[in-house]
Amino acid sequence: MASILERNKDIKHKKKTREEYVEDALYREVWEDVNNEKTLRFLKKYQNVIIGVIVGVVVLVLGIQLGIRAYHDRKIATAINYENAIASVDARALAAMGHNGAGATADLALFQSYVLDKNIENLKYLAQHGNTRDFRDLARMHVVSISGDEMDVATVEKYLSGLNTKSSPYYYTSRLLLAQKYLSVGDHENATKWLNKIINDSDAPATISAVAQTLL
Repeated sequence: MASILERNKDIKHKKKTREEYVEDALYREVWEDVNNEKTLRFLKKYQNVIIGVIVGVVVLVLGIQLGIRAYHDRKIATAINYENAIASVDARALAAMGHNGAGATADLALFQSYVLDKNIENLKYLAQHGNTRDFRDLARMHVVSISGDEMDVATVEKYLSGLNTKSSPYYYTSRLLLAQKYLSVGDHENATKWLNKIINDSDAPATISAVAQTLL
């Protein structure tokens, strides 16, 4: 028995007559005219909206391109200024860059300005307003190390509270620093609590855990 496909091969399709071709062509022409007329009416009705959208898209694209270019220009300028300040060992220029710049480069510049001139106010500014968490946390650690004796233990614990998360690279170091502050005021109970948190944490770096054990 012949399959359906095989039977379909034997079917002869009727060829269109010239009149049918003419009729099809006329139908297509009329259909295109109708569609063109509808399109023109639509464009005429909404031309202001369409023009507004086109202009808006053009402005948006240009704005994005200009923004990207300006961003890269600022990055390049920041890098050049940073290199010049480092080369000239200019603490004031580095501090200005840190206060007015953005990103990790500005934070690094501000920290290095402190290293050069020991101006703790720049360090405190970095701790409060730094662009990156790592540098903010680093600055807080240094502020406590420098001015910890002038701060009571509650103030130190509050000041370092933002570092009490493993997302901070100074998580364990800040705990050790806090324990040392408790020891300095004779509060061995709270000091032991923080030291044990370090010692009992399997993720704690070996060097910090070793120091914690010597303080118990």
